Amino acid sequence: SGSMSAHDRYCVIIPAYNAAKTIGELVKAVKAQGLPVVVVDDGSRDNTSAVAAQHGAVVISHLRNQGKGSALRTGFAHALRAKYEGIITMDSDGQHQPGDIPRFIQAGERQHAGIVVGNRMENASMPRMRRWTNRLMSRVISTLSRQEMPDSQCGFRLIHREVLATVPLTAQGYDIESELLLAASQRRWKTIFVPVQTTYDGHVSYIKPIRDTLLFVRLVLRYLGRPKPR
Repeated sequence: SGSMSAHDRYCVIIPAYNAAKTIGELVKAVKAQGLPVVVVDDGSRDNTSAVAAQHGAVVISHLRNQGKGSALRTGFAHALRAKYEGIITMDSDGQHQPGDIPRFIQAGERQHAGIVVGNRMENASMPRMRRWTNRLMSRVISTLSRQEMPDSQCGFRLIHREVLATVPLTAQGYDIESELLLAASQRRWKTIFVPVQTTYDGHVSYIKPIRDTLLFVRLVLRYLGRPKPR
């Protein structure tokens, strides 16, 4: 399938919640890269859906807010049915740069990785508290997966279709990022990291530190108690 362009093989999935201010520009920039975009509107109360559709995204809507994990899993199911070879996930707030996408695709193909994750940790603009939590979570994930995971919480990723087809996901919230890496490593998929630029100015974060840390701890405990797949 070397003759197929990236356009036919990859699609970008963006889970979005009240992202009307940022989603239009993001969809436009991804489309300019020549890639199809699926926006999963997770029960937004603003006109996220309309703006995304206006800019050329396929929009799938959840009637009520179910969480980032649920939104991504809806997008994954769509992409698997549509037979894409790989799925690129991005956050809706504009912190990820569509110009970095080719780097994910090249790295994944060159190194035969199941998952390629953006690494923001070289980026000085990350808020200190977020950097600290990230480092801690990433250390735990690295230990459990026996792979070096410098930025386990970054939502900018490329995931090969076979990973999604074989790795069972149940997370509904932000713990989806950790669950995907742990479940994939359990099935011996290789995860690699590429450096990405991020901008944090003026972005509303829906991450609630205490709730999401507890979700993370619960996920880790569940993972430790799970029998290893044969």
